[in-house]
Amino acid sequence: MGRFDERVAIITGAARGIGAGTAKRFAEEGAAVAVLDLDEGQAQATAESLGATKAVGVGCNVAEESSVQAAVDRVVEELGGLHVLVNNAGITRDNLLFRMTVEDWDSVMAVHLRGAFLMSRAAQKIFVEQKYGKIVNTSSTSANGNRGQANYSAAKAGIQGLTRTLALELGPFGVNVNAIAPGFIATDMTDDTARRLKMDVEEFRKLSAEANPVKRVGSPEDIAAAAAFLCSDEASYITGQTLYVDGGARI
Repeated sequence: MGRFDERVAIITGAARGIGAGTAKRFAEEGAAVAVLDLDEGQAQATAESLGATKAVGVGCNVAEESSVQAAVDRVVEELGGLHVLVNNAGITRDNLLFRMTVEDWDSVMAVHLRGAFLMSRAAQKIFVEQKYGKIVNTSSTSANGNRGQANYSAAKAGIQGLTRTLALELGPFGVNVNAIAPGFIATDMTDDTARRLKMDVEEFRKLSAEANPVKRVGSPEDIAAAAAFLCSDEASYITGQTLYVDGGARI
């Protein structure tokens, strides 16, 4: 038996990268998986690749209330319920403060912070009624500050505050809420950062690996493993926490 047999999991921003890796892990452990992404075609393609008994790809703009509610309603109808929510959707619009536009700020805040709020609010209606639910929010080591990421850092710090508050509010109803703060993870997003900095992707990864004690970069599978644990019943006494998965970079 898998840890998530007879469980339904939503993972947002799951068409690729960390989200896709997390969706794959939940599918491997028996969950019916809903892959949510802005691009429904990509979401469906990822869902079909999971090998899950039940999987669906759903187009969703997590920053729009109506889109979120429609997506959650569809998942419940097509997969038969909801037990796990992983808020992973995210974007970057990096720039130094004097160059950062209001649009850069608002778009990052909308996807990361407003998106996690809207998805969690929609899911908790179901979780509270059934007295069971797991929420994992994706923060970042950038929550502690990172040059050129005032918007992203603020959003990711906000995720940690949201996580602690939801844990307090939802704990009495059988809902655990935690966050994961990844360090450098090798994905298309971090590769794009390297190109924006006019650096070779492999050199960028090498420098990042040298900055932590384990001397390697992280992979989506590293984050997926942490999410699977925090969403399992083995972690039922853990809530309101932010787990840093960064190769020890913060030591």
